[in-house]
Amino acid sequence: MWQVIYPGFVGGRTAVGLLLVRVVMGLAFILHGWPKIQQPMSWMPPEAPIPGILQACAAVAEFGGGIALILGLLTPLAALGLAITMAVATFMVHIPAGHAFVPSKPGEPSFELAAIYLVLSLLFILVGPGSLSVDALIFKPKGGGNA
Repeated sequence: MWQVIYPGFVGGRTAVGLLLVRVVMGLAFILHGWPKIQQPMSWMPPEAPIPGILQACAAVAEFGGGIALILGLLTPLAALGLAITMAVATFMVHIPAGHAFVPSKPGEPSFELAAIYLVLSLLFILVGPGSLSVDALIFKPKGGGNA
């Protein structure tokens, strides 16, 4: 049954690369999510169109998802929450506001980072966390094979 969610756990240099991306991305999301988790239902301005419960979901996805990514624990679920959060940021905030992909001047808003995080989240959904993860310890088939 777990083979659908975890089709295999890549090893070797690929696993090291996935671990490095998980740690850096996870740390970034912990830092982005920390102030939001302090006031999870109201971290956006009062005029924001996002209801408090969805703000809380985004705060948990960022903070909790960052921790889960670093550990490689329930990685597809954490990556799904982050992908949804970044898709909302990209397609409901940045693009409608007319933000460029890459800003033409320093300090201008852009959707570059949200798009990168969205694609990396999709990577973890499709490829998994790699063999250097808690998921691999828990869900790897007992024969030691790659599912």
